[in-house]
Order: sequence, then structure tokens, then C-alpha cells
Amino acid sequence: MELKVTRYAVDEAGVATVWLHRPERRNSWTGRMHDEYRWICKQLDDDPKVKVIVLTGTGHTFSVGADPRALTGYVTADHYDPALPKDAERPGYGIRPEFDTDMAWQLGMSKPMIAAVNGACAGIAVALAAFCDLRFAVEGAKVTTATPRLGLPAEYGLSWIMPRLIGMTYAADILLTGRVFLAEELGSMGFFNKVLPEAEFAKHVDEFAHMLAAASPEAVTTAKRQLWADLLHSDVRAAVEESKALIGALMNKPDYAEGVAALMEKRAPKFVR
Repeated sequence: MELKVTRYAVDEAGVATVWLHRPERRNSWTGRMHDEYRWICKQLDDDPKVKVIVLTGTGHTFSVGADPRALTGYVTADHYDPALPKDAERPGYGIRPEFDTDMAWQLGMSKPMIAAVNGACAGIAVALAAFCDLRFAVEGAKVTTATPRLGLPAEYGLSWIMPRLIGMTYAADILLTGRVFLAEELGSMGFFNKVLPEAEFAKHVDEFAHMLAAASPEAVTTAKRQLWADLLHSDVRAAVEESKALIGALMNKPDYAEGVAALMEKRAPKFVR
């Protein structure tokens, strides 16, 4: 696919960075960007060399959400059209039927996803960040769903995931008011793992991503699948029993043998995917 509004790169450690790339429009979201983003993520999830995916925006903006020109066009439309081709890639699909839909497919990805919110984040971009596994933000970044001020509902599953990330009380504040939050306030709610000064932001995200990339890829994928799957049921016994079965299965894998050997030899493990 020819990439016009996104870009990506993978370093030697297996850390992939994906940029929303419309700096002249503050990385605003379009159907084309949606299609390219899904295509990139499918390539990265299928690539055994990739261990971590970092999502960010070009310049000093994460994404201001839907392009205002597209929003204007919907005023006279009789239905919502996400402008996604029927043959668009389906990364993360096939793991659980609950995840086989827009944005929620990020939960089905085998690779952990980190949202690096490097500036303003609005509308659908909040959902992009929310459905990542981890989130970091630069101090002063403005974040808003904006939808209540546009006469729209909570979009793309935010009403499902926000209460699970930060609780019902904070989620209601974000989704009902549509007010503008600074990253620091959302950090205090638990939405962001950490909020950092601009001078430290890129370095911290990079170091965190590489720390994650050094872990056992199979163990990380398995734990990610456990985290999201267990949110879908309230049976703690099932979670415990499933984890015990997974322990037995992963103990027969090379990563476990390497992890134990590294522990005994007091060295960093060298996992091979």
C-alpha cells in the first residue's frame, strides 16, 4: 500500500513506531488514514521481528480527531459512513469475536501497543489511545472527546473501555461533559501511565518500549490476551484455572528455559521469536 497520511519504522530491537502523518492538518483522521493504519498494524502484527508498537503523531500533535471538513459533510448526510474500504486489512481479528470491530481490534493484536500522546488528542484519537495497552503523554497536552459539544454519542466503544480503565465516575466526567482535559488531570485519573515534560517524553517512551521489547514475546502476548479476555467475564475461578493451564503450556516453551537460565546465570535473557 502507498502510505500518504501515515508512516512507520521498525528498529533493530523490534520496536515499531507508527506516526499519524498529516501535520498540515494536525494529523486529523480520515478514511484514508483509517485504512492505512489498519494495513500497517497488520504488517507489524504478522512480522515476527516486531515486539512492540508505539503509536504517535508527526510534529507536536497526536491527532485532533476527525477532519473538520468530513464533519461538515455529515450535516446533510442521512447516515454515518466511516469511509473504510470493504477489503481493508483486519489486524487483531479472529482472537475473540468481541474484538472483531473498529478500534477494539487493537485488543486482539499480539503485540503490545503504546500510545505516545505527544500533543493534542481529540475525538476518535481518544479511542485510538484508549484501546492501546499503555499510554504516555507529554505535559500540557489537551485531550477531549468533543462529542457532547457536537451533538454526538460516546464513539467507538469509549463507553465500554473508559470505565474499565479509570472507573465510572471519571469516565462520566470525560464522556458526558466533552470538556478539555490537560494530560496531567487524566494522568491523575489513571488514563495515562505517566505524563512527562516535553524534554523527557520521547526518551522515556523509547526506553519503556525497549524494556518491553526485551521481555519474552510469547509471555507478553499471553498476558495481554489474559488481561483483556478476563475483563469480559467476572469468574475469578475461571481466570485462575486458565492461568494455570497457560503456565503449564508456557513452561514447555523455549522462552521459559531461557528465562530460568538467565536468572541462574545472573544475566539478561535473550529471547528469540
